[in-house]
Amino acid sequence: METITIQYLDESIPRLEAIGGFGKSDWIDLRTAETVTLKKGEFRLIHLGVAMKLPEGYEAHIAPRSSTFKNWKILQPNSVGVVDNSYCGPNDWWRMPVYATEDVVIEKGSRIAQFRIMQKQPELNFVEGTLSGADRGGFGSTGVK
Repeated sequence: METITIQYLDESIPRLEAIGGFGKSDWIDLRTAETVTLKKGEFRLIHLGVAMKLPEGYEAHIAPRSSTFKNWKILQPNSVGVVDNSYCGPNDWWRMPVYATEDVVIEKGSRIAQFRIMQKQPELNFVEGTLSGADRGGFGSTGVK
């Protein structure tokens, strides 16, 4: 089992826990640390109220929850955020970049994102050559149904 040291912005921030308990999902919800008011077309970094020291060799992937757009009409413009284990100082707070597609108020404590930790990619060596595997037909070749 890996250990993560976590710092919370303040006592009002709900403590992290696995979604539905470990075993149901290995993603962990992240909540807003403040109430945020956004106008349509506005970009903001939303404070998530946590800073962490991830284990050596790991990184965190942050993505919107499946209900985030439905509930607040916000998008994460970089699709998935990546936090590596060197981002671990006392002021290295996790934030979620968002773009508002409509005027919205997101209340403090709203679950807008989720994360999981992943092992970092190993060192790779690229060797130039010709591929000989079975040809699948190129991009989009599996159809739409």
